[in-house]
Amino acid sequence: MTLARALPDDATEWWFFLGTLVLYALGRWFFAWQRARREGDSHPVRTAFAEDDDPGATHPALVGGFRSYRQFFGFVVSAVTVVLVAALTEGRLRVALLWIIVPLLVIALSYLDFRQDQKARSRA
Repeated sequence: MTLARALPDDATEWWFFLGTLVLYALGRWFFAWQRARREGDSHPVRTAFAEDDDPGATHPALVGGFRSYRQFFGFVVSAVTVVLVAALTEGRLRVALLWIIVPLLVIALSYLDFRQDQKARSRA
């Protein structure tokens, strides 16, 4: 177990984790704002920030902590993509590809979650 990863030792690594979470939240807020604006809401920003999960619209997790197989497979494919890029490349190419691919995957996952919540609300 000498190769097992521990929590980040450097503050820069914590900023990467925090940046990923912030990017995910910004993606969700952007998609909510865009939907509210498309629907003609008078205050789309307020609607996007006030949007929270409706406990009555959710259903038990199907796979682990995911609500649908689409979310689960999106997460798995994203993780496999990042691992493949990290394993098959090195140096500046690895850094460049990860700086491009990871944000795109995070935004794609936030969009999948947004669509899942939107479907759950429309069913309720």
